[in-house]
Amino acid sequence: MTDLSIAACLGEDFLAQALHREHRHLPGAIDAAGLMTWDDLNTILGSHRLEPPRMRLSRDGETLLVGGYTTPVATRRHTVWHRLHPAQLHARLLEGASLALDSADELHPPLARLCEALERKLRTRVQANLYASWTSTEGFGVHWDDHDTVIVQLDGAKRWRIYGTTRAFPLYRDIEDPGEAPTEPIADLVLRPGDVLYVPRGVWHAVSADQKVRSLHVTCGLQTHTATDLMTWVCEQLLAHEDWRRDLPLLAAPDVQADAVDGMRKRLAELLDDPTLLARYRAAMDGQTVGRMVPSLPYIDGVPADPRLRVRLTTARAVLETGEDMVTLSAAGSVFEFAPEAEAVLRPLIDGRTEDLGALAETAGLRLQDVAELVQELVAGQAAVVGSLL
Repeated sequence: MTDLSIAACLGEDFLAQALHREHRHLPGAIDAAGLMTWDDLNTILGSHRLEPPRMRLSRDGETLLVGGYTTPVATRRHTVWHRLHPAQLHARLLEGASLALDSADELHPPLARLCEALERKLRTRVQANLYASWTSTEGFGVHWDDHDTVIVQLDGAKRWRIYGTTRAFPLYRDIEDPGEAPTEPIADLVLRPGDVLYVPRGVWHAVSADQKVRSLHVTCGLQTHTATDLMTWVCEQLLAHEDWRRDLPLLAAPDVQADAVDGMRKRLAELLDDPTLLARYRAAMDGQTVGRMVPSLPYIDGVPADPRLRVRLTTARAVLETGEDMVTLSAAGSVFEFAPEAEAVLRPLIDGRTEDLGALAETAGLRLQDVAELVQELVAGQAAVVGSLL
């Protein structure tokens, strides 16, 4: 999975015509082989302690009690965890339950790369949840999500009935309820391996494995950015001004209170009049996102000047700004400043590539030791990871 393939499957007009607006079904859009297999899922379930709600079973919109498919285990340190009971798990799934595994991108590198490809294109945090079903019983009923989703069918088939919206752009914490779901679907789709489906937030839908075959799919949830989020960030910028840090004159005369509000309004208007405000907000969010941080063991005392050592960024949304005297990288919540020559080292990493230190040094025309020291700064700032088998 590459940036090119996910961008190509969404289509050139996706940002302008579909994003946040309408669902889009893309049959056979990508090669799903290698993203996640049943063997991969078995390995994850058998080798991790996945306490609910990280891993859960649902049927007819209800979450099943964990005791129905796990066995409690008490440790010598007086903690209790729930060991998966395979036979009981199989029984619950045969009875119509669906299995959900949240944040599967943190457990399976190919799904992490899929999320990063989407993040690089759509410039927002992406989380991959995995779903497996065997029967026509709906795991979650007719429902809507409070974030946009990109679904990739991995194996088998899944039926999606799309019902449309009853409240535009609903939020998880909202002031109004969206009401009852529509009764008639506007689209009735069957996803097969390699199919991609985009569903905006607030769109009611129901999903079932009613095609007489099992189903495995991944849902990539896109973090939502609203005007409320923008205003929160704007308020942080306004803290540079004394009148936005000063105590409110709650006990003052009405004319004093009016003057205070007028002063705040003017400061706010100055920021909102900036035509680059949304671009600045996006760049700030891109630079602050921590991505998928990974340790660089065993190199705890520094990155060695080993030409075969490989490096990649931990975030797909790093921001690189170039100037005459320096290049500035904002990534994983840190800001790094380097000499202009560093751009040739940083550019392929920004593009999502994993590179050998030796190759980076040769391309940039720098000493291997200098490149290792640059990468060490990134590792110390949690913006990069090094290893021999990345």
